Amino acid sequence: MDTQSGSRSVHSPGQHTVAFWTTGPGRGELRAQPLAPPSAAELRVRTLWTGVSRGTESLVARGDVPESEWQRMRAPFQDGEFPFPVKYGYLNVGVVEEGPGELIGQRVFTLFPHQAEFVVPVTAVTVVPEAVPARRAVLAGAVETAVNVLWDAGPMIGDRIAVIGAGMIGCSIARLARGIPGARVTLIDVEPSRADVAASLGVDFCVPDGLTHDYDVVIEASGTDAGVALALRAAPDDGEVIVASWIGARMAQLPLGADFHSRRLTLRASQVGAVAPRRRTRRTTHSRLELALDLLADPAFDVLLSGISPWGELPAVMARLADGSSRAEFCHTISWEGA
Repeated sequence: MDTQSGSRSVHSPGQHTVAFWTTGPGRGELRAQPLAPPSAAELRVRTLWTGVSRGTESLVARGDVPESEWQRMRAPFQDGEFPFPVKYGYLNVGVVEEGPGELIGQRVFTLFPHQAEFVVPVTAVTVVPEAVPARRAVLAGAVETAVNVLWDAGPMIGDRIAVIGAGMIGCSIARLARGIPGARVTLIDVEPSRADVAASLGVDFCVPDGLTHDYDVVIEASGTDAGVALALRAAPDDGEVIVASWIGARMAQLPLGADFHSRRLTLRASQVGAVAPRRRTRRTTHSRLELALDLLADPAFDVLLSGISPWGELPAVMARLADGSSRAEFCHTISWEGA
């Protein structure tokens, strides 16, 4: 389902709109939110879709963001402070309803939380290409992360690439990596059912027991200690593991004994908050996001859209995410039609 226009909002500019706030572990509520008219340098956006970032937003929903990361983890338009109450999120696709004439009616991606309408600087939005459906565009954050990870990893023509963890980020990395000429990409996950997803993305799949040791590039995107341990096993001698996932406040236990030193292995973090060092002098976060949106013209990414809930169900959706009972495997989308 894709909506470009949808129902007009009942919330008038200068009055109030509605937004989702996380208020405690597994608890949240929809609150009235003031909405001021935009200035000359701002625009007003009516939300069409938001996406739930399963990994990061589950940490926020449980209150598991470590205090040392409270400032670095702030979303660009976050309200409130960690751990609670906080208005958090960064996968928003909407339509411009007020602002510069050339943007009126344009669909835009914005790093804004779950909210029906909002006002932001003109520079905060990125136009969604015509070839990209609005709902698919919520994956821009995941694909932008995948771009940055691959810039960090630096795979080359003909490389054998292992991606540990077939979640939203791992699958996005795998789909982009398969476009490298001659590359052979393998998704590795403990859940055998992810083989169907891998097939949809055009890459190989195996469970950990089927792991081989002939990879040139190894990327960990599982968010688990076992995933990092598996990545170390898969890495070539004198090789490195790019760690793309984040575990929050929990202390990881990693096998840094055995052959870790004799094989001279390296663990290196990748994080989307800054452009990868190999591209930092030539690319900006905005140009990276534009690239991600262009790449989403690929319909294969639709397999990563897990389900749809209306905006009024956000408290229940986030509660299920926090307690682990959510059935959404990848990106659960929220429809704001009628808000």
